[in-house]
Amino acid sequence: MDLPFDFCAPFISTQLIEVRDLSNSVVKTIKPPVQTNEIFYGGTASLILSSAASVVLYDIQQQKSLAEITTPPCENFTQHTLIHETIRIKSGAWDDSGVFIYSTLNHIKYCLAQGDHGVICTLDNPVYLTRVKGKTVYCLDRSARPRTITIDPTEYRFKLALLRNNHEEMLYIIRTSNLLGQSIIAYLQQKGFPEIALHFVQDKNTRFDLAIECGNLDVALETARAIDRPECWERLAQQALKQGNHQIVEKAYQQTKKFDRLSFLYLATGSIDKLSKMQKIADARGDPMSRFHNALYAGDVLGRISVLRDVGMHPLAYLTAKTNGLDDIALEILEAAGLTEADVDDVPSYGPSTLKPPPVVTATTNLNWPSFSTGESFFDRALANGNLEGGADIPYVNGHDTAGAAASSALDDWAKEEETVEEIAAEEGAWDLDADADEGTLEVDKGEELVEEDVDLGAGAAPGVSETELWARNSPFAADHVAAGSFDSAMQLLNRQFGVVNVTLLKPLFLSIYRSSHVYLSPMASLPPLQLHIRRNADESSPSRVLPVALSEAQSVFRSVLRALLLVSISSDTEAKEWRDLVTLSREYLLGVTLELERRRVAQEEPENIRRSLELAAYFTHCQMQPPHLQIALRSAIGVFAKANNHATAAKFARRLLDLNPDPKIVAQARQRIAAGDRNPRNAVEISYDEFTDFEICAASFTPIYKGSPSTRCPYTDAAFLPEYKGKLDPLPSSRKSEGLPQVSLHLDHSLLRFCRYGLLDATA
Repeated sequence: MDLPFDFCAPFISTQLIEVRDLSNSVVKTIKPPVQTNEIFYGGTASLILSSAASVVLYDIQQQKSLAEITTPPCENFTQHTLIHETIRIKSGAWDDSGVFIYSTLNHIKYCLAQGDHGVICTLDNPVYLTRVKGKTVYCLDRSARPRTITIDPTEYRFKLALLRNNHEEMLYIIRTSNLLGQSIIAYLQQKGFPEIALHFVQDKNTRFDLAIECGNLDVALETARAIDRPECWERLAQQALKQGNHQIVEKAYQQTKKFDRLSFLYLATGSIDKLSKMQKIADARGDPMSRFHNALYAGDVLGRISVLRDVGMHPLAYLTAKTNGLDDIALEILEAAGLTEADVDDVPSYGPSTLKPPPVVTATTNLNWPSFSTGESFFDRALANGNLEGGADIPYVNGHDTAGAAASSALDDWAKEEETVEEIAAEEGAWDLDADADEGTLEVDKGEELVEEDVDLGAGAAPGVSETELWARNSPFAADHVAAGSFDSAMQLLNRQFGVVNVTLLKPLFLSIYRSSHVYLSPMASLPPLQLHIRRNADESSPSRVLPVALSEAQSVFRSVLRALLLVSISSDTEAKEWRDLVTLSREYLLGVTLELERRRVAQEEPENIRRSLELAAYFTHCQMQPPHLQIALRSAIGVFAKANNHATAAKFARRLLDLNPDPKIVAQARQRIAAGDRNPRNAVEISYDEFTDFEICAASFTPIYKGSPSTRCPYTDAAFLPEYKGKLDPLPSSRKSEGLPQVSLHLDHSLLRFCRYGLLDATA
């Protein structure tokens, strides 16, 4: 028989525990088995006693210790989850995902950390659980014989994935099981995930309710048309108004014949033509109030006068005509009323009427208002693409072990996946000339994220992500974080990437970059200025790729270095050597950058010219750059050549890459490319490229000048050119206009500066 109690008083000096009833009478006095520091509730008729070295579960009825563990002192026990069972719980164990599985007289049940619980299976005889792993329950029967029970963990795994936002596993379970039913749909809706339940519901009324709840206007409109009931259209109109989608609001008002609301909507959106149609509809309906409102919204003075005359309000009609300068119409109104101007000479003289709507500056007839986008969910993308994103490995579902199949599939696809990743990285952003890199997402502490105001935006409405926050998310470069105003994360990047610890001297640069990335516009003197953010990829619509304006590009930087070196004063042979090395280095990097930009231009504007793209990628690998940068050029070339099925040449680039001792991951990719070239030692596209003969690259035509062939050189940069460019101007130290010819600055056959004294240039060049 359980002993009820409500108060346990420890007396540390005597180490006695008094158990009292509700009348505060002492029922039992207990001497604790250990030197007790803290006492906690341990279940019916049980206490948890905390000592300096252990924690004891003590049964106060039997006055004996049930269990004891050695542990540091425990304080402040709190109740995490409480569930009520009408039948005594026999045993329990944690499964490998952190879900508590317990058994009763005739069921095995589960309990999630936040309190959700349910039945897994029914038992013929009671069992005592010892371990739960995957779909197998290890237990003892009443005869103490070990046995195993196979269970279906799909339901609680799905709920656990839902709580942990593990979308891949959720989608996998939904597609490969028969889990979905009204109970799960109700569970999703109850837990605040209507957008997920929406994808798996067929009932029109339920779909409409879920669509309204999660703010999916497209689905809500589709189901409202199918249901076609006034209450559905009214709810749709309310939700569309909250999100600023006035086009759906218009359709809903049209279906419910809310003419007055339609007229006001057309006024707000500047739809003057539609207001005129509403006037005609009001005339046909014979509704004078609607006629007057539409005439008022449209600024139609004659229409207002006509309505007032039709309803017998001649004085108001006369005043309206008089104040708007319509004297002839005012006299007609007087004659119709049997009056003259002398009869109304006591009417005060008003100036011109200002009772007109403001002119429409920008009509939004075909554009919705700025709205709070609900965004494209994981399930929208996954179901649209027909596959999972991220390739989640689901260990088991519906009692079927899928780990082995997933591992086998992963091994089979590994090589192909690595090829794809490598090609994409090389093609899209390995060199990062336009700083449009996708090298990863910067992890920023939550404390650095922008704090959104706690505003009630209505169901389905969520504040959008700010432009500056997108900049910081999309770029691993400190400059882009500075442009976004995220100085803290920029300083963290500088410290992590370059070891910078003192950024005081960088403050002017930080401020300059930030100011250059934003423009302020004052639309009205009484309003605060609008802050406009300047993108470097203005045509980009994907939030995951928008970036701030590039304040400096590699090509411009190297050109500016070459120009600045022209005006450097030199006082020794050592400085002269350093000067020449800097000129050579800047020339090589500028040539390499220009080659890559030209390759990207050809790939974009002349996609059929694959041969030229391959040649430019190959020439890029022969620029004399530092090993880390040469690795990038080689990886880019490997990706481009592999994509064009030139596996033999791609393998040669991979062997050159191995000679530079890259990272182990890059080594593995290079060896994979070499193996692919050995299996298929052919080139699908023939190009003008001979890697076995030494050559230089013409800085004007971007073609090879093989050893022994005639050429001419720039007396400053020492860049090589084909003979036909002799006497022309060197394009390297200059700036190019977009889509135009090089802007020139140095003659190839005439040196502007002579540094003969220090051996900088050959006087006879």
